[in-house]
Amino acid sequence: MALSLRNARPAASAPPLEQAWLHVVQTEVEAALTELFELPDEANLDPRWASAMEKARTFTLRPAKRLRPALVMAGYSLARGSTAVPEGLWRFAAGLELLHTFLLIHDDVADQARLRRGGLALHHLLSPGRVGEDLAVVVGDHLFARALEAMLASGLPSVPNVVRYYLGVCRHTAAGQYLDLDLGRAPLSEVTLFQTLRVAYLKTARYGFCAPLVCGAMLGGASPALVEGLERVGRHVGLAYQLRDDVIGLFGDSCVAGKAADGDFTQGKRTFPVLAAYARADATAREELEALWSLPVEQKDEAALARARALVEQCGGRAACERMVERASRAARRSLQSLPNPHGVRDLLDALITRLAHRAA
Repeated sequence: MALSLRNARPAASAPPLEQAWLHVVQTEVEAALTELFELPDEANLDPRWASAMEKARTFTLRPAKRLRPALVMAGYSLARGSTAVPEGLWRFAAGLELLHTFLLIHDDVADQARLRRGGLALHHLLSPGRVGEDLAVVVGDHLFARALEAMLASGLPSVPNVVRYYLGVCRHTAAGQYLDLDLGRAPLSEVTLFQTLRVAYLKTARYGFCAPLVCGAMLGGASPALVEGLERVGRHVGLAYQLRDDVIGLFGDSCVAGKAADGDFTQGKRTFPVLAAYARADATAREELEALWSLPVEQKDEAALARARALVEQCGGRAACERMVERASRAARRSLQSLPNPHGVRDLLDALITRLAHRAA
């Protein structure tokens, strides 16, 4: 099957081409995701389990960008020099997206998040309190296993090696998530900007952007030079994405972001804009920033959030983060120019990078 870039090209009044391209990917991947939840061997296990799986299916199929499957398709097309997509690649991409859903579920439990993709996080859907969290962890484990089944059953050449590579990346993602949570207990004075960037690389850039591009390219038989080039692009665009997410996590609108706009402050996240503000602040402002981020959760009310936002803004943390987003975005686009451009795939990636770096907060 072809990716149908020609058919995706919109009329003058339609959305930009990269949005039409993403829509094609979303449609195909969501159809494949639906099939992954059709499990005859689980049909009669227990009505309670069937109910949990229906909630997980609905959660997984909520409207989403499906960036990682889109990057798999782009990497494959760049390697093959064609937009023709074998059927197994959609299944592989759906498995990768299901594995991403597993990570989101566990992240939401760890972060005590309430919202995800415009609705309640899965642990809130399953049951109130600690029971819901425990049940969500188990459902996440199930989706992890199902994701691996789907990826390995895609029937594509070299898929075992690709899955092995991707699981290695997932190990590093776990390290990034651990550091993100653990640094939340440390005083701001003991956390460096370098550590926040390392978390961004491990937790987001490598897993969310480098790996999907590289997996697609490997499945398409890419040369080592192309794999290296895609890793470089993914590293830069992933950093831009995460730093933009850091801005949204403190200054965003939950109606736009689809998740709580005060989550990073409530959870005491040591993100780039906070550390950049701390590094630029005088002694008085540093003391206040430290006090705000050390408040118990129940004291992080609207007034505390407003003051935290004002301080980070006044001390230059938000502006510094926005500059880093621009710098990483430009670096990604420069790296992209060294890659081939079969059927305009590179141009689509270029437009997508710009869109991701400037998405609304």
